[in-house]
This record gives sequence, C-alpha cells and structure tokens, in this order.
Amino acid sequence: MFDAKKILDQFLGGQADGAAKGNAAGGNLGGIAGGALAGGLMGLLAGTKTGRKIGKNALTYGGTALLGGLAYKAWNDWQSGKAAAPPGQPSGANTQFEPAPAGSAFLPPPEQENAFNRNLLRAMIGAAKADGHIDAREQQRIFKHVHELSLDAEEKAFVMDELASPLDIAAIAGAPTSPESAVEIYAVSLIAIDPGGSAEQRYLSELATRLNLDPALVAHIHANVDQAIA
Repeated sequence: MFDAKKILDQFLGGQADGAAKGNAAGGNLGGIAGGALAGGLMGLLAGTKTGRKIGKNALTYGGTALLGGLAYKAWNDWQSGKAAAPPGQPSGANTQFEPAPAGSAFLPPPEQENAFNRNLLRAMIGAAKADGHIDAREQQRIFKHVHELSLDAEEKAFVMDELASPLDIAAIAGAPTSPESAVEIYAVSLIAIDPGGSAEQRYLSELATRLNLDPALVAHIHANVDQAIA
C-alpha cells in the first residue's frame, strides 16, 4: 500500500533506511545522487551544495511531526504579531519543535492524511527542481540509487515519476485546502532548497503569492525553518 507519510518521513527525517547500505556503493557521487546515500532522501533532493539538513533535536518527533509543529509555530508567531527573527541564522542543533496539537488544522484527519502528505511530497520535489539542476543525467543517477532505498515498488515509482515530470507550480499551489495547509506546502518547499539562489528565490516568491501568504507570515516560516536547519 502506498504510504506517503513513510516517504515524507524519509525525506525529512535524516538518513533513510537503506541509505547506509547504499553509502558504500556511492563512491564519490556528487550532487543530489550522492546526498541520497549520505543523508537520506532530503539529501537526494536538496543536494550537497549547501549541506542543509534537519538538526537532530528538531527531529525529536519525526519528519512529518516536525513539519506540522514548525508550521504551527510560524502561524502562531505571525498571529501574535511577533517580529520574525532575521533570516539566515541556522541553529537546528539546539532547537526542538513540539508537534501541532491534536485537532489542529495543521493535522489533517486520518482519511485525508495520505493525500495531504502526497501533496507535500510533490511540493518538496517540485521545489528541488526550481533551479533546473536535475538534468537527464542526474535523474538517471538518482533513479539508480532510489532503488536502494527501503521503499516498495509503487513508492519508488512515485518518487521517480515526480522527479521526471515537469515542474508545475500552479498544481502545487492549488493543492492546499486551507490557509494552514498552504503554510505547510510553503515550509516543506523551503526546506527542500537553498533559498539563497536567485532561481530559488523567484520560485519561493511566486509560490508565496500563489498560496496567498502574507509577507509577514512568510518571514516567520523562514525564521522557523532556519531554526530547524543544522
């Protein structure tokens, strides 16, 4: 059975099962293919260009719980009128995020959870393609190593299909069904890429506009993601 949460937790949760097994075979692979073996699926997407990864303390509750808690905190900070911390100050080694509380709009009901997590995966993979660095040659290297991860055939096919398909920001921005889920779509996109690149900045700006996110809320999302990144 296709389990979007399992894939998303591997993207967000550090080294995926099977990554260590493939590490010895990875040699000196660079880019996102090397990152997949060295640091799980998040490395596969974000690459090793910046060394961005989720801090261990931030991942106390697992990847999807981290994302919900991070988005929940950014939302509450924004609604309370707090000023967002200056960008670019990663401190994930010492930061923990509590999961969003039960019944929160940041936790989809069980019958919607798989579809919601699938949308988050699409957003994360789409963001990773924003700078155009996943060319055909890189795709083939990634596909080879995706097969070594602990995903079933359907889950591997989903990842590979999403990597191979054209970036569709309209579809990604059209997926959220609430303002809260829009925050999570933006947050997971931000986690997946280096926000310092010009192409990435343009992508994030367009995504925020399409998601109808207030600029002050966007600043809080950036501040909280910075706190989660080691």
